[in-house]
Amino acid sequence: MGIEPGDQATIEYTGRLTDDEGTVFDTSREAVAEEAGLAEAQPEREYEPLTVEPGAGQLIEGFDEGLVGLEEGDTETITVPPEKGYGERSDDRVVEQDREEFEEHLGQPPEEGMRIQTERQQVGEIVEVTEEAVRLDFNHELAGETLEFDVEVVSID
Repeated sequence: MGIEPGDQATIEYTGRLTDDEGTVFDTSREAVAEEAGLAEAQPEREYEPLTVEPGAGQLIEGFDEGLVGLEEGDTETITVPPEKGYGERSDDRVVEQDREEFEEHLGQPPEEGMRIQTERQQVGEIVEVTEEAVRLDFNHELAGETLEFDVEVVSID
């Protein structure tokens, strides 16, 4: 019997972009994380199988849907288009703020590439700093990307 909404499924997974390099952006496997340079970027993270409840909104929609019907021991590649992942990139999520006000609120000089979190828990990246303004991009870093997840179903409860 395959995975159904409400089951507890334990999986091993590797998430990749569909770019020419097949860039790994997330994984539950330590060896893959080390090879992709993820383990170095997140040294405190423990890489281990992930237990999820399909249908409970714990995963992006396309990944969640792709797990349904898989059986214990199955290995599968699930392809998730942007609209079932992190959405399309939107120019509406790129905002410009007065540099002086932004710097005063931030408490330090803004730098391109810096990631910030707003009081409303929105995460953004500073994409441009000029004398007058700071441009912030609040699109998810994987917005607009088609994603592939290599999945192995370890167990279903």
